Amino acid sequence: MIRAAVVALALLSGCAPLPEAPAPIRLDMPAMRSFTAASPGPPLRPNSEIAYDFLDLAFQLESGRTLPILTRFEQPVTVRVAGEVSQVMMNDLTALLGRLRKEARIDIRLTDSATANIVIEALPKRALQRVAPNAACFVVPRVQTWEDMRRNRNGPALDWATLQRRERAAVFVPSDAAPQEMRDCLHEELAQALGPLNDMYRLPDSVFNDDNLHAVLTGFDMLILRAYYAPELSNGMTRDQVARRLPGILARLNPAGERAGGQIPSDTPRAWITAMETALTNRAPAQQRQQAAARAIAIGQTLGWTGAREGFASYAFGRLQLNNDPTLALGAFNSAARAYGQNPVTEIQGAHVALQLAAFALIAGDADTTLAITRQAIPVARRHENAAILSLLMMFQAEALDLQGQTDAAMALRLDSLGWARYGFGTREEVINRLNEIAALTPRQPPS
Repeated sequence: MIRAAVVALALLSGCAPLPEAPAPIRLDMPAMRSFTAASPGPPLRPNSEIAYDFLDLAFQLESGRTLPILTRFEQPVTVRVAGEVSQVMMNDLTALLGRLRKEARIDIRLTDSATANIVIEALPKRALQRVAPNAACFVVPRVQTWEDMRRNRNGPALDWATLQRRERAAVFVPSDAAPQEMRDCLHEELAQALGPLNDMYRLPDSVFNDDNLHAVLTGFDMLILRAYYAPELSNGMTRDQVARRLPGILARLNPAGERAGGQIPSDTPRAWITAMETALTNRAPAQQRQQAAARAIAIGQTLGWTGAREGFASYAFGRLQLNNDPTLALGAFNSAARAYGQNPVTEIQGAHVALQLAAFALIAGDADTTLAITRQAIPVARRHENAAILSLLMMFQAEALDLQGQTDAAMALRLDSLGWARYGFGTREEVINRLNEIAALTPRQPPS
């Protein structure tokens, strides 16, 4: 329900002694690049797993509180925008609604009507953070404006558990964030306005995961939403009633998922969630955050976890060690890469880790390893429409090409990265800062 604020990508300045930084790179900025709104791919897990996930997504809140009944909008669903809305955001919203119609088969349209079912209001970040300090964006039921939300924020009107059906909802997104952050907010918050109200760390292939490593709605997410609006289901159905109908619904909607295999994952204990929340917050001291991430790793090891949760705890621990103990950080990133590399459903998580490993390789002057890492991760970042990760990987690859003396190829790739970086990071200053930070990691002369 609340998309956490994007964590800044940690580069490795300070992790190793570097030569004097080169002069800042100055380039003419190309046009902003954008994706074509194609799905990242179909759901890959068996329907038996997906059914289990659906029930926990639909009948539980992030707090662990259960929801008594299924609620959804009656179709058609109308969406209106308000506030400081850019043309880029409108293009992304139009593309998202097109995907929802095509993939989730939800009849959803833009409208100018004051009686729209869902209102998306864009406001400055500072206004959003006064209400929800750790959130980049969020969705609430029953209200239509920011003023309505503020008036009702401490009352029962915003309690999803009291709904009998969904009729009105408001999504609040930042008007002054980078285009990718605004788009990511649209994807998760509009999807939760329509369907699941829960986020679960165990999900490897979904935006409904508090790790925020997926940028756009996945094939799994679209299947969940399509099942949510299947004619076999209706407002007011209990968990048991939905559970009885769900296997038939998924067999009809996702015949490729009718196969044996897969495992029903264990629930995530509150102790692990609390540890990760502490590790990810900016309000706790660095040492406390590091200890919390280590505690999450230990809990996962005790429970025998593999996959998404194992990888995320190691990834978070590695990031927290970057300016403290680079050796520990590198070991944690390698552990995360192994965890994420076990299954293709966690390939985008692996691309996030690859960014860190590429930085270590570049600092060491190892052009070959930097190229190998980035060449594998770039198509993944592109497929999952993460322009921020894509542009940084391209910048690392350009530096590695420079180390090999391929200066023309390096410059062409660097220029190409800027169009994606404009979408991923927003302002020209942010883009140039990222470019210069990565250039500063490169040894002036490769080690002999």
